[in-house]
Amino acid sequence: MSARIHPTAVVDPSAEIGADVTIGPFAVVGADVQVGDGCEIGAHAHVAGPTRLGRGNRLSPHVCLGGEPQDLKYAGERVALEIGDRNVLREFVTIHRGTAQGGGLTRVGDDNLLMVYSHVAHDCQVGSRTVFANCATLAGHVKVHDDAVIGAFAAVQPFGRVGRHAYIGGFTRLLADALPFVKTVGMRPAVLGVNRIGLQRKGFSPERVRALQRAMRILLRSGLNTSQALERIEEELAGNADVEYLVGFVRSARRGVVKSLPSSRGEEDFADE
Repeated sequence: MSARIHPTAVVDPSAEIGADVTIGPFAVVGADVQVGDGCEIGAHAHVAGPTRLGRGNRLSPHVCLGGEPQDLKYAGERVALEIGDRNVLREFVTIHRGTAQGGGLTRVGDDNLLMVYSHVAHDCQVGSRTVFANCATLAGHVKVHDDAVIGAFAAVQPFGRVGRHAYIGGFTRLLADALPFVKTVGMRPAVLGVNRIGLQRKGFSPERVRALQRAMRILLRSGLNTSQALERIEEELAGNADVEYLVGFVRSARRGVVKSLPSSRGEEDFADE
């Protein structure tokens, strides 16, 4: 076994530790924990089981993973946490296991960056390539789709959803689902337009961005109700995969989506020319 374990670290004999793992001073790795190859567990970090870490994850000092869910209904059932590959979890990040009522599993995908003090609660499902800024907080059962960005001190209510490539501004309070591909910002959240810069950085072509701008203009500025707007979007932009995902996201919303617009905002981010 090629793991490098500091003499002051506490590793349960039942824990499965992969190759090239580093476990720092005073870290704790509990029973029923699997740590994949190449992981780095910093000083004073704590990983409780059942938890599975994939390969190449970096846990900074004082990260706490696999703790019991903060749910009054939890009664000691066997529930788990799964984390994929190459995630960076900075200082004091906390991610809790699931609950029996919520499916029993909290899951985080690959290549995510969770900054200082961010929190993922029980039964959340986080995709890949997301970014959580400092103190971003998910309540239980939240779903964050791939490539989303959640700003500092933003909070998402239980069972909320954040769409693919969404940008959530700092201090935003999400009481409804955040639309994909756009910037949603504020204590009373408003949509500030398509996240053009973020999409360009992810390799979106100008044509893909323009199609999304047109779809959002219909959804948010046409004066049609949601059902009518979605029908028009499907008619005008049929066959566009991004638009199909957007339409499906809105139709599957259980608590609605944020559609408010700031009165002082111009229409440039929704332009379709």
